[in-house]
Amino acid sequence: MTLRLALAALLLCGVTAPVIATEVRAAEPTPRTTTQPAAACPEGADWNMPAAPLHIYADTWYVGTCGLSSILITSPQGHVLIDGATEKAAPLIEANIRALGFKVEDVRIILNSHEHLDHAGGIAQLQRDSGATVMALSAAAGALEHGKGDRGDPQYLSIEAFPAIPHVKRLKDGEEVTLGPIRLTAHATPGHTPGATTWTWDSCQDGRCHHIVYADSLSAYTDDVYRYSDEAAHPGVLASFRQAIATMAALPCDILLTPHPDASQMWKRLGPNATLPLVDETACRRYGEAVTARLDKRLADEAAKTEKEKAAH
Repeated sequence: MTLRLALAALLLCGVTAPVIATEVRAAEPTPRTTTQPAAACPEGADWNMPAAPLHIYADTWYVGTCGLSSILITSPQGHVLIDGATEKAAPLIEANIRALGFKVEDVRIILNSHEHLDHAGGIAQLQRDSGATVMALSAAAGALEHGKGDRGDPQYLSIEAFPAIPHVKRLKDGEEVTLGPIRLTAHATPGHTPGATTWTWDSCQDGRCHHIVYADSLSAYTDDVYRYSDEAAHPGVLASFRQAIATMAALPCDILLTPHPDASQMWKRLGPNATLPLVDETACRRYGEAVTARLDKRLADEAAKTEKEKAAH
């Protein structure tokens, strides 16, 4: 199928086609797959359920699966991809990039929300196929290069490894990543993992710009051993977690995106079944309130478990 016919097909399906700049090479035909993308993604979808690519706003596109986000930000000088979902999802992400008329080989930079298999599992293949530079905060880079974190990860004993990602470029909290007109800022938001990162950028269309926040999961999940309340074992972690939530909630925020779409009701704001507005200046604040409530519940559960263990002894 030619690029022109492919874009025409996308328009018939309700997907806005991008303007293909001359600096970026034309896309190759999308490989055929045996599983067709869902017409509309349901809530609670399987991580690897194929999704059709979607236009979010201006230069920002959704190219992930129904269950896991992958965000593409495009420019004539090349593109930035945030998150690679699972190892199995990498070919689906690549197919979505091509379906939009872009080339995987024009992805110059790959970023990550946090160092777990459901968001970093596909990055190794995406790095190989695109030749992109993978960048991450120093607290995440080691885990990405090894394919798994250490005991500092609250889910260390329960989370599986993922394909190791070589040569990760280290970033600092607050550092800006640039590519042509694209400007993203890394915000350290540790808690879910030590290297958890929230990414922000502005996307502009027809003279109107929106602040986009790709907020990390910020969920207080642990294995059976780790306890956020154990200050002796994990000094400063709980305070850093609360500060991370406060940092995210205070960001300029018009469009909230999250690594797990359900965490921010993305399928109610994107796609053919959208019933809520995409732009919501209160979204980050409300997300902060929700994850704070989950953290408080986790701490209450830990306290109850501690009391039960004391009683047993």
